Amino acid sequence: MFIVDRSAAIIRPKQAFLDWLNQLPGNDVILSLDEVRSDCTVVLIPEASEPEDGIAYIDDIADKLFEMELASWVSDESLWPEKRSLKLFWEWFDIEIHLGVMDAVSDEIHNTPSDHAYH
Repeated sequence: MFIVDRSAAIIRPKQAFLDWLNQLPGNDVILSLDEVRSDCTVVLIPEASEPEDGIAYIDDIADKLFEMELASWVSDESLWPEKRSLKLFWEWFDIEIHLGVMDAVSDEIHNTPSDHAYH
């Protein structure tokens, strides 16, 4: 195992995000909070010594994370909220900071730029 010089943040949708998602036009599958929180995005962030340092970094990149999360669920950007803000980001998502990250794989990590995420 290898110690990685990163911390990790898990992004978990809250009820407000789920309410928005479930009310989208043409949405015929109503999801539960457990379903949208079951396979969440994990983001590597700079190594932090305190959770507050990780939260501060998330604040700095919240606009990109917000877009990434929206895109992972809804590809049509015209359906996204027009007024996205840091306040709305925190109303829609819980962030769980993990200070220590270990790599259990001996192969090198290959980085590929991502326009948007998955789901």
